[in-house]
Amino acid sequence: MRPFLLLLALLAVPAAAQARLTPEEQRMTAAVDAEQGRTIALLERLVNQNSGSLNLEGVRAIGQMMREELEPLGFNVRWVDMRETGRAGHIVATHPGRGRNVLLIAHLDTVFEPDSPFQRFARNGGRATGPGIGDDKGGLVVIVAALRAMQAAGTLRNANITIVLTGDEERTGSPIAVARRDLIEAGRVADFALEFENLARDGGQDVGSVARRSSTNWTIAARGQTGHSSGVCGAQMGCGAIYELARILDAFRRELPEPYLTYNVGVLAGGTPAALDESGFRATAQGKTNVVAEIAIARGDLRSLTPEQDARVRARMQAIVAQHLPNTSAEMVFNEDGYPPMAPTAGNRALLARLNVVNRDLGLADMAELDPARRGAADSAFVAADVDTLAGMGAAGGNTHAEGEWVDLDSLPRQAKRAAILITRLTRERR
Repeated sequence: MRPFLLLLALLAVPAAAQARLTPEEQRMTAAVDAEQGRTIALLERLVNQNSGSLNLEGVRAIGQMMREELEPLGFNVRWVDMRETGRAGHIVATHPGRGRNVLLIAHLDTVFEPDSPFQRFARNGGRATGPGIGDDKGGLVVIVAALRAMQAAGTLRNANITIVLTGDEERTGSPIAVARRDLIEAGRVADFALEFENLARDGGQDVGSVARRSSTNWTIAARGQTGHSSGVCGAQMGCGAIYELARILDAFRRELPEPYLTYNVGVLAGGTPAALDESGFRATAQGKTNVVAEIAIARGDLRSLTPEQDARVRARMQAIVAQHLPNTSAEMVFNEDGYPPMAPTAGNRALLARLNVVNRDLGLADMAELDPARRGAADSAFVAADVDTLAGMGAAGGNTHAEGEWVDLDSLPRQAKRAAILITRLTRERR
């Protein structure tokens, strides 16, 4: 083929893709492109306002910035104060309309508190770095860009949309029943849910997230008789608390493995005495080599893919704990302020299939399912039991939760176009 004919053929590919979009969808894509500069400027402002989870004023400031974006688009925006949980609060925004309700989920807070040295937005060509730039301020700007595109095309006018932006996703307030009350309520009345945390990529290709694993903390406290080590593991003394705890943890390692399940031990201490502090993050212990340990404590997490797997594994862990060595005892407690699993349901997969129709109409490649073992827990899990949910609709990037966190700025318009078209189509689906 002659070079100029090859060039014409290549140019025809995006044109053919655009032909599959309706006129209003073409207006949406044009609006996203036209406002890319505005979108990046908004991202910079959001990133430069610190909103670490414990910086309550900073989280409120990001909430106010999002209010200023959403109210001109016709949303009724309210601030839900969460001081009773030790956190700032959430944004809940509603856009009443006809048709099916689409719930959009993101969060205002980041892992970077004011004492972090990583505080400012910096751009280098098509990449930008900054605290929380991908998790989740990139997601916030994708939402805004998509909604502004819908407004420009006239598809927002009658769209039935709810937005919940939590202020404590990175360090959840307690009790969690209060901290996630408004999100759970929104999920119960929604027809679809889209979560705008980081877009996942695999081998250079965008992929869809139809599942996330749970995240639940557990604590084991073992006790034994203490005394001179000359009697350790004898009939009267028993083996003591450390051996009992070691037995339990080694049984977990040997007996629990199965796909998509992990059970990490994060902190451990044993001696006479031993203790965890109130936060559960710091352990203290003392003892002598010739004294049998009286107390041993371990704390870790459990991650599972489905509620059924979670319940079954918890029961097995408790059964292992109950098989005590002579003259010892142990107790295992699960912290119920954790994140439930978002199972890979048929409904979630159908939602990804709808997104892939959008991808084909945009001339983009289909998105395969991401292995859920590669995603952490997120707020979408709190609604996934009630509504078909798709995660990872935010910006693409990397180095999440670490200094140097970055986003690919070119992913912002791509994600905003996907979201604008998908939201529009979902709100118009028949029940």
